[in-house]
Amino acid sequence: MSWHLYILRCGDDTLYTGITNDLHRRFEEHQSNGPKCAKYLRGRQPLTMIFHTEFESKSEALKAEIKVKRLTREQKKLLASGKLIVNEIPPKSKIKL
Repeated sequence: MSWHLYILRCGDDTLYTGITNDLHRRFEEHQSNGPKCAKYLRGRQPLTMIFHTEFESKSEALKAEIKVKRLTREQKKLLASGKLIVNEIPPKSKIKL
């Protein structure tokens, strides 16, 4: 089973990072604003998926999620634009632009 790391842009222009094993289902849950929507995203619609990538295991996706959540907003935008690669993010260190 593959796992996905994704970044959403919220209606208030904030960014949300998460992982899932079903990208389409999870995006719909977030969009619905229902009980399975992440609390952070409630009331922040509309959502736009600006980045996603696939991993072979949940463990790999979780490790990547931790790295991405440590990035600044500008670095996340670089990731979404393809100018930064998830696997090239050093663990537990700051990335200088």
